[in-house]
Formats: sequence, C-alpha cells, structure tokens
Amino acid sequence: MDSLRLRTALAGFALAAGSLLAAPAGAQTVMKMASATINDVQHEWLRRFDAALKQRVGDKLKGEIYPASQLGQIPRMVEGVALGTIESFVTPTAFLVGLEPRYQTFDAIGVFQSPEHLNKILTDEGYRRRILAFGEAKGLKGVGVFYNSPVVVLSRKPVRTLADFRGQKIRVFGTPMQIEPMKSLGASPVPMAFGEVMPALQNGTIDGLLAGIPVLTPFKFYDAAKAVTEIHPAIVVSTLVVNKKWFDGLPADLQTAITETGTRIDREAYSFASAFIDKANKDWVANGGQLLHLLAPEQAKMMTDLKALGTQLLSANPAVKAEYDELLKLADKYK
Repeated sequence: MDSLRLRTALAGFALAAGSLLAAPAGAQTVMKMASATINDVQHEWLRRFDAALKQRVGDKLKGEIYPASQLGQIPRMVEGVALGTIESFVTPTAFLVGLEPRYQTFDAIGVFQSPEHLNKILTDEGYRRRILAFGEAKGLKGVGVFYNSPVVVLSRKPVRTLADFRGQKIRVFGTPMQIEPMKSLGASPVPMAFGEVMPALQNGTIDGLLAGIPVLTPFKFYDAAKAVTEIHPAIVVSTLVVNKKWFDGLPADLQTAITETGTRIDREAYSFASAFIDKANKDWVANGGQLLHLLAPEQAKMMTDLKALGTQLLSANPAVKAEYDELLKLADKYK
C-alpha cells in the first residue's frame, strides 16, 4: 500500500480500529510484536523487552513475538500497526518513511562517525523523546529506538571497486536515501520486501542487496551469494512503534511499564548489537562467505559523494530538513 492509500485507509478505518482495540475490563492485554527478521538485533530487542515486561507486570500483559514476517511482509506490518490490527512492530526506520517522511533522517550518509557515535546520539534523552514522537500524528507511538548495524552490500558478483556496482540490480529499502545512492553508483535499485529477497536473489531477479550482516547470516544468505562488501555508507537504526490508540487505552501502569522498559532495553541494545555483528561476521566466514572492503581512496570518494547527495535529498522536504539539521547538531555535540 502506498502512502496515499495508507492515509486514506487510516482515515476510513479509524473508528473500526478503535472498536477492535477496546478490551473488556479485567481482560488480559495482548501485545503482538512483529518483525521481518529473526535471530538478529531486532529479534533480541523484542525478546529482552518481552521478558522484562513479564517480570514487571506479570499476567497483566501477554507478549506474543512474531518474527520472520509471520504477520505479513513489511508493508502489511506497517499498515497493521498503523490501523491497530498489530499492536507493535520493530523495523528499520527506513520502512516507515512512506508514513512519516522524517524517519528518513536516520538514513543520513556520512553523519555517524562510528556505531559508538550513533549510540551517543540515540541515547541523548531529549533527542530520544523527539525521535519517538515522530509517528504520533500518524497513529504510531515510539517505544524504542536503537543501533542495529552498518549497511553492507551482498552480491553474487563481488563488489571490490565502485565500478563493480554498475549494472547490478540491488535490492534496497524503499527510501530515496538508498534508492538514489545506488543510482549514482550505476546500479539499478530494486525496492523489495525482505521476505521476497532470498528467492529473488536465487533466481536472478536481483544481483544483490543492501542489508546488515546480522540479518544476512541468520537467514543463510551465504547459500545464495558469498561476497559481502563492508561499504558502511550509513548505519541502520531500528525502532519499535506501537499503535497509539491501543497504547492510549491501556491502564496507566501498563503505559509506564512499556515506555520505561523500552528505555531500559534501548540502553542495552548497543552492547548486544555489537555482539551480534561480531558473531554474524565470524559465522559468515565460517560458512564460506567473504568480507570485502573497497580500497581506501574509493571508500573516501564514495562517502564524500554520497554525503553530498544525501544532504541534497534530506533538504528537499522542509520538515525533513529541520530534523536533519537537528541531527547534525547532535552529531557535532557528540563527536
């Protein structure tokens, strides 16, 4: 569903969604937690969040985790959490851009000097509150926002130089911040839901994809292609969003438990995300995969060119530009 159809659906079904979300007094609250991935950083965030909530509220809330696109492909899960048929969804922020353009701020190229730098920005209390409020006008309440992994490219034809991008069909997130950079490198970007990627790679519909290594290894992408190039133009930021109408209808103690538990798991995320990346790299190589790098001059040229392009893209929409400017201030503060 494109953003216009989604906005229309939201308006048309708001009343129906509200009736679905209303629970009888005294009934156990169910919180479905959806993800497109499994056994990765996002899945671990959900597991820790669910365990911490159970410890805090007991049987008042029943968490149900649905990884690996069990509740539908990414566009359907975005639609579900916006309408309230799914209580919550954890995803890279890029997949929420169609609903709220400001989320594309976190696909900024060349702004985050390192994962540690990004983590300092995301854990700034005032800025974290700002991020979590992005989707409220569209029916989403942010509960968590955290470091996922740097962007790599997996390709059946190894990418050892910038010229190797030319002519390759590369799956991207459906955001200009991944689409336009691939075009600038001479590749053909192909936006595609994650659940469709493996068969597309196997049958040649695509030649490769942009992703994070903690996703590629658990899904055994090394069976379809071996060469991962650690281009790291940007770092994936993930967020847990919940349906705001559902959240607002909860008792105050559950609201507090959910928001405070989200903060707690966010504070743990950098540590376990780093561990997942290290393990995924080792397992990738152990299963015959390669970890490649561009030569330093080419890497530097790519980052310079793509940062300029990213700044241009993020400045096109005044609301997005305002958020990008705010991000740059925080990035400078935490250098």
